[in-house]
Amino acid sequence: MDIDQALPLLGGLSPAAFMRRYWQKKPFVIRQAVPGVVPPLPRAELFELAGREDVESRLLQQSPTTWTLRNGPFTRRQIPPLGKPGWTLLVQGLDLHVPAAHELLSRFRFVPEARLDDLMISYASDGGGVGPHLDSYDVFLLQVSGRRRWRIGPVKDAQLLPDKPVKILANFQPTEDLVLEPGDMLYLPPRWGHDGIAVGDDCMTCSIGFRTPTPTETAREVLQRMVDALEPDTDEPHYRDPAGSATATPGLIPQALQHFAQKAVIEALNDARSLACALGETLTEPKAIVWFDGGEPLAAGQGARLDARSRMMYDEHHVFINGESFRAGGRDARLMRQLADARRLSAAQLAQLSQAARALIDEWACDGWVRAD
Repeated sequence: MDIDQALPLLGGLSPAAFMRRYWQKKPFVIRQAVPGVVPPLPRAELFELAGREDVESRLLQQSPTTWTLRNGPFTRRQIPPLGKPGWTLLVQGLDLHVPAAHELLSRFRFVPEARLDDLMISYASDGGGVGPHLDSYDVFLLQVSGRRRWRIGPVKDAQLLPDKPVKILANFQPTEDLVLEPGDMLYLPPRWGHDGIAVGDDCMTCSIGFRTPTPTETAREVLQRMVDALEPDTDEPHYRDPAGSATATPGLIPQALQHFAQKAVIEALNDARSLACALGETLTEPKAIVWFDGGEPLAAGQGARLDARSRMMYDEHHVFINGESFRAGGRDARLMRQLADARRLSAAQLAQLSQAARALIDEWACDGWVRAD
């Protein structure tokens, strides 16, 4: 992707200009971001997808006084009639199951893969929505069918309505009111209040969301991987206390042992290579609901493409894929990085890999992480 090329998706701005002017700064309404847009899948297929065990789905219904939320999977009879107002079906991770949704999500890869999360689709009957709320992450809201009215504004009071199954702002005061037609898109920075309401039937909105881990979440996941990867040196010293003396307080932890433990932990945390490796593995770990269908090694003359469910990234010394890490250097590293960036390699590029790297690609193909292209 040329990040300096103007795109209709971004209202005629280049990705570089959009990131400078709007990203995490202010909302941006883009009329006809995707001219002639069609939904990634028909309504009937969306309802079928919501009935699968490996798909995360939710059904939200509202009345003047109540909100109800149920988690899928859903049978067709559990989904309300199309003519009934005030309900919304949410299907998460559509890009993992529908090629057209995966292609749509790929248009936003001017943001690092480490930040890109997934594409969720919302199907709503007339008046349906999820209530005024705010998100902790950036989001692009693309209207792909029907119309949706959006009320947006900064949130001065984050108090929520009590005893609701979803987080609804109690005192939302919007500053803008707009209606999105098919092909229109709204970008919102984190913690910007918004309330989307379907206008008429057959309202479908695609939400492109981004990962925003907290320090605690990041530390917990990275530290756990670092701990799991710790291997003792064959000659590392054991704790010793030759200057120890008899004690009348045997329950007291010796200060020397406290210092020994502190030094051991600090040295482990100061291993920058181990930390980088654990971070890459964490960022590429598939969601718990994701699993892969096995495949077979690539035949001669075939190219390779990453499966839509695969997450692949790299740093200066490693490549990471689906929670695993591999050292890479030279031509192999360059080609593996190309696979992570472009999500595919041609047959000619595969032929340039070393024997070991080519065997690794075949192993990934057998795991279902890579497909023939």
